[in-house]
Amino acid sequence: MNQSFPSVYDTSADTLAVRHRVLRNTYWLLALSMIPTVLGAWMGVQMNFAFFAGSPFIGMLVFMAVAFGFFYAIEKTKNSAAGVAVLLGFTFFMGLMLSGLIGRILNFSNGASLVMTAFGGTAIIFAVMATIATTSKRDFSGMSSWLFAGVIVLLLASVANIFLQLTILQLVVSAIAVLIFSAYILFDVQRIINGGETNYITATLAIYLDLYNVFVNLLSILGIVGGERD
Repeated sequence: MNQSFPSVYDTSADTLAVRHRVLRNTYWLLALSMIPTVLGAWMGVQMNFAFFAGSPFIGMLVFMAVAFGFFYAIEKTKNSAAGVAVLLGFTFFMGLMLSGLIGRILNFSNGASLVMTAFGGTAIIFAVMATIATTSKRDFSGMSSWLFAGVIVLLLASVANIFLQLTILQLVVSAIAVLIFSAYILFDVQRIINGGETNYITATLAIYLDLYNVFVNLLSILGIVGGERD
């Protein structure tokens, strides 16, 4: 799984075949990761799962600690079959964390429609960005520093809004997040194609997080602007 790869400028048939195999394996594992995510979300909704609901700031800190624990474990096991199991465990955890938002959206009379719209929108964004990354000759690697800076700003704004509770700020943060993580899909897929990412487990983790954040923020926007009460 962890192989020695030639330079990103090497376009020999063997090198391209290896990169395509990494991309194919990434897509397969990404599709598989949706199963524990959906299962975790469904279980969370059924159990009315609440993660430090009374203390959102503490909840965010604990969530970050658990998430980074998973990241560390995935990094340590990425060259073995155990890495797949750890990644799927992480996606189940993320499904649980998603259940709170989905539960709130489902309280709307059109909640199921909003969830499906967010899912469809995420799928379209992924298809478009992955296609651009695959077919474009432009190098998008220079986006890295800008995207990272954008994530830091989003994180700070999200923390601030835990205390401010401003709907307009939530809308702005979510809209910008959709743009940033859509761009990250483009960046992460092209990294695989160019040989910058050679491990399909860590590649899957990166793209999964992009898709997760796009979906969550699309759903949040739809809930705010399109949620209907009975």
